[in-house]
Amino acid sequence: MVADKKRNRRPKEKTAEEQLLDKLFADYKSPEDVIGESGLLKRLTKSLLERAMNAELTAHLGYEKHATAGRGTGNSRNGTSEPKTVTGDFGEIELRTPRDRNGTFEPKIVAKGQTRFTGFDDKILSMYARGMSTRDITTHLEEIYGVEVSPALISQVTDAVMDEVKAWQNRPLDRVYPILYLDALHVKIRNGESRHVENRAIHVVMGVTMEGIKEVLGLWVGTNEGAAYWLHVLTEIQGRGVEDVYIACVDGLKGFPEAIETVFPQAQVQLCIVHLVRASLNFVPWKQRKQVAADLRAIYTAATETEAEQRREEFAARWESKYPMAVQIWRRNWARITPFFAYPAEIRRVIYTTNAIESLNMSLRKVIKTRGGFPSEEAALKLLYLGLRNAAKKWTMPVRDWKLAMNRFTILWPDRVPQ
Repeated sequence: MVADKKRNRRPKEKTAEEQLLDKLFADYKSPEDVIGESGLLKRLTKSLLERAMNAELTAHLGYEKHATAGRGTGNSRNGTSEPKTVTGDFGEIELRTPRDRNGTFEPKIVAKGQTRFTGFDDKILSMYARGMSTRDITTHLEEIYGVEVSPALISQVTDAVMDEVKAWQNRPLDRVYPILYLDALHVKIRNGESRHVENRAIHVVMGVTMEGIKEVLGLWVGTNEGAAYWLHVLTEIQGRGVEDVYIACVDGLKGFPEAIETVFPQAQVQLCIVHLVRASLNFVPWKQRKQVAADLRAIYTAATETEAEQRREEFAARWESKYPMAVQIWRRNWARITPFFAYPAEIRRVIYTTNAIESLNMSLRKVIKTRGGFPSEEAALKLLYLGLRNAAKKWTMPVRDWKLAMNRFTILWPDRVPQ
C-alpha cells in the first residue's frame, strides 16, 4: 500500500529559478560552455550589467522606456555609446552604456571611463606586493584570466599607491609607544642625477601600542644607516605626535642610543642581545662557537644583573686570552645591556631582542629579492609599503603577556602611562 502511494505521488514542481537554470544549461556539454571565451558566464555578465545601467537610466529620467510620462520632461534616452572593453576576473567584456540627450546620466555600476572592474586592481597590487615583476604579472593574468594587460597599465595601477604611501607616512601617531624597535634594511636604488646604482638604507621603525599591537610608524630612505640620520627619523616621529617612549630596542650602531635619548630623554635604550651574540661569535672559530655561545647564554639568562655580571667575568676569565674582542663587546656595552634585567620574564621576552622588526625586514627582503635594483626611491617605497601592508594583516593580537607588561609599566611610571 505504501509502495502504491509513492508510485502515484506527483513529482514536485520546479520553481521559476530552477526552470530558468534548466533552460540556461540545456546545451551544456563542457566547462568551456560556461566559463569559456564565449561562455554563459560572460554573456550573462554582459546582459546583467547592461540591464542594470538601463535601470539606472530609468531612475535618472524618472520614467520607463516609451512611457507617456516622459513627454515634455526635456530629457530622454539617446541610444548607447560606442562599446567599451571592461576587464575583470572573467576576461574582457564589451559593454554599451545607455545615454540621455542632456548628457547628465552618470552610471554607477560601471562608471564613465571605467575599464576595470572593482577588485581587479587589487589583484594586480597583491601580485606586485609579493615581488612579482611587471612581466610576471602580465603573463600570469593572461594565463589565468585570458586578459592581456600592458606593462604600462600595471605601472599605472601601482603608481596610484604612492598617494596612499604619502598619506601613511604623514599620518598622526599615538602619543605614547611603550616599546619601539628600530632597524634598517639595505636596497639598491638608482641615483637620479648620476644614474649610478647605490646602496641605500631603508630605516624602519616599529612600535608597540598601548594595547600591545605592533604598528610600523614609517619608512625612511637614507644614503646610509647612521646615528645622525636616525636622529632625523626620531625627530620626525616626535613631530607627528609621539611624546614618550618607555623602551627603545636597537642594534649596536655607534651613537644610536645617544640619538634616541636626545629626542626621548626618558626612554631606556636596550641593545639587542642577539646582535651582541652574533658580533661576539664573529671573533670565534667555527669549532668553538657552540661552546662560546653557551657561555654567553649564561650571561643574558641570569636572574639578576648581579648574577649576570658574575657570569660575564667567568666568561672573560675563560675566553679573554683567546678572543679578547668577544669579551670587550660585552664590557663596552654593559650599561646598554643591563636594563632588561630590571624586568620580569614577560617583559624581557619582548625587549631583549629586535627579532620582531628583523622578522618583518626578512619578509620585506623576500619581496624585493627578485629586483636587482629600483629606478627610484619612490619605486622602492611603493613595493616595500605593499609588502608591509600584507605583513601587517597578521598583527591582530597583542604581543605575548602584554597585560602583565603594562601592569609593570604602570607601577614603574604611573605619571607616564596615559589613563
